[in-house]
Amino acid sequence: MDKHNLTVLNEFILTGITDHSELQAPLFGLFLIIYMISVVGNLGIIILTKTDSKLQTPMYFFLRHLAITDLAFLLMFIISELFILSAMSYDRYVAICHPLLYTVIMSQRVLVAIPYLYSMIVSLLITIKIFNLSFCGYNVIRHFYCDYLPLLSLLCSDTREIELIIFILAAFDLISSLLIVLVSYLLVFVAIFRMNSAEGKNKAFSTCGSHLTLVVVFYGTLIFMYMSHKSSHSFETDTVASIFYTLVIPVLNPLIYSFRNKDVNYALHRSWKKISNIFSTIQCIVRFL
Repeated sequence: MDKHNLTVLNEFILTGITDHSELQAPLFGLFLIIYMISVVGNLGIIILTKTDSKLQTPMYFFLRHLAITDLAFLLMFIISELFILSAMSYDRYVAICHPLLYTVIMSQRVLVAIPYLYSMIVSLLITIKIFNLSFCGYNVIRHFYCDYLPLLSLLCSDTREIELIIFILAAFDLISSLLIVLVSYLLVFVAIFRMNSAEGKNKAFSTCGSHLTLVVVFYGTLIFMYMSHKSSHSFETDTVASIFYTLVIPVLNPLIYSFRNKDVNYALHRSWKKISNIFSTIQCIVRFL
């Protein structure tokens, strides 16, 4: 095809999740509810872990930043979440295998600052690289948000270089962070099986269970989206996978870590009592006036 006859694109049209107009309103309502739960839940985790004195530990520090990444820009959120999840697995390893050195070993700010800085550099690199290339021809993207993989099909420039960059970075991010998770949990499980106390084993497994659930779901969907061959992809499967890591996982984080975590539940109860006391005081003042 003669590229000189192609129209240069300056706008894109997203088709959304479905072409069926009768499903658009119910899906909008469903995803709005999920999104609101995600925002309220993650903001709640951020506020609780910042204000409650009992939650000032490395574990809840990472949980707070996990909630922050769930409210951030998509590409930066994905990369940051990968390495924060791996940092949380390392945190579980230190807490279970080296409890006496826990506060000494865990350098919280460094373990969080590096993923943020790295994800910002990578997201800027990919974005700048893609939008310095030429778009032409068909401007309709069969997706519900502006991801860089669907954009590649609209490029009239040679995409081999940017595809190679994306694949190498995705492989490095997934493999390196997953390796940290696997090694940390391998050492954790070895330590757990060496425990003589059944109660200690159950407590250690329950501590790791919530994190492992998120790791399996998050890594599974990302490996399918960014590491599997294009022939295994379709619009429907890509949409389902994208919904998982853009909507489902951000809402799972606060739900899993709040409902299954006694410390967070106690902190929520304490905060609610404080709020109730404040309202009671205000009502008494108003009545007195």
